[in-house]
Amino acid sequence: MGAAPHARPTGQSVAAGYKAHLSRGRGKLGEMFGGHVEVSSAGSRIRTADGQDFLNAGGYGVFLTGACHPRVVAAVERQIRTLPLATRLLLEPSAARAAAALAGVCPTGLERVHFTGSGAEAVETALKMARSLGHRRVIATRGGYHGKTLGALSVTGKPLYQDPFRPLLPLVSHVPYGGAAAVAAEIGADGSDAVVILEPVQGEAGVVIPPSGYLKEVADLCRATGALFVLDEIQTGMGRLGAWWGADREAVSPDILLAGKSLSGGVIPVAAAIATENAFAVFDRDPFIHTSTFSAAPVAMVAAEAAIDVIREEGLTERAAQLGEELLERLRGSLTEHCGHLVRDVRGVGLLIGVEFHDAGTAGEFLLELLDRHVIVNHSLNAHAVVRFTPPAVLSSAEVDELSDAVHGAARSLGGRFPQTGDTTRSN
Repeated sequence: MGAAPHARPTGQSVAAGYKAHLSRGRGKLGEMFGGHVEVSSAGSRIRTADGQDFLNAGGYGVFLTGACHPRVVAAVERQIRTLPLATRLLLEPSAARAAAALAGVCPTGLERVHFTGSGAEAVETALKMARSLGHRRVIATRGGYHGKTLGALSVTGKPLYQDPFRPLLPLVSHVPYGGAAAVAAEIGADGSDAVVILEPVQGEAGVVIPPSGYLKEVADLCRATGALFVLDEIQTGMGRLGAWWGADREAVSPDILLAGKSLSGGVIPVAAAIATENAFAVFDRDPFIHTSTFSAAPVAMVAAEAAIDVIREEGLTERAAQLGEELLERLRGSLTEHCGHLVRDVRGVGLLIGVEFHDAGTAGEFLLELLDRHVIVNHSLNAHAVVRFTPPAVLSSAEVDELSDAVHGAARSLGGRFPQTGDTTRSN
């Protein structure tokens, strides 16, 4: 007999399941966000169990190609019917193709690829590569976000997530983001034992954009002192900033580049560490020194290869640059007009846009206002006063108008509810 069909999920039943078996806090959070239950997605749209339709401008940067892109889905469906997972003993062609495709769009010198199942795993891989070469002193940035596994958490610059799990990795320091002088001071004259890890734009810190030339200065510092340079592009890479990589904006080629999120094509979780031959050397000497059962799973490899093809052939990097510029102008206009006294800044690069309020409570209210208008966005994990927009590069002109209208309405509502006083903050 076949399995009994599932009853249609409701917010109440799904929240109860979360509270019973997943996370009570996550269940309560879902209820606070209206108890909506997402059940299907396509392109820029999310459909809920009760038939409502939402525009997805969130997803923490995963959906550059939109959800369920037909070419990615077709590739995954073909692979599922033939070889979804591999033995890990025999050679398997989809991994070789995906690695070649990824290396082919990376900065010069990055030719060797290690695939992982998540961005945090890619960070762990980079840290182990660094240690294998004697770079045990790790320099990260305040506000940086690199994941929450133990090594990744050690370089994530937020005590809120670190403190419950100390002690973390030793020899890790955090410097202010955006100033090469701080990095230079921490490296010292001899960086042969040091590795620097940072993001070209800090996403979870609230879309913090460094001064022009910052990445180039850090890269030059690392080269001059012998330090290893890791660029975390898990959120910013694969077209999100309007270029293939944030590194490309300053003609930088790090020792190790980290990719994820958009690499999945919005279909199958996959991430990667792409390295120079020197940084990758320990993995060449011993193929079993750093392995994972599901690393380079064929079903993920075909998704990654298809995602790269889609981004390149559909011109999504260029589209992200054009859409980002238009959306940033529209959002600034609406927010300035209707609730400028509540907003500290509106900033962005490509389709990574942050709206910073004077306090986290107002940011939460703005997120809920947008949700009421059927638009999904995200808060920033390391900057709770910043609401982040990471829409797909496949937005239609009508969806750009839809998103702009929703922001306009939410800003007008906030401005009416919290009129300007002598204080720019409000009571939570």
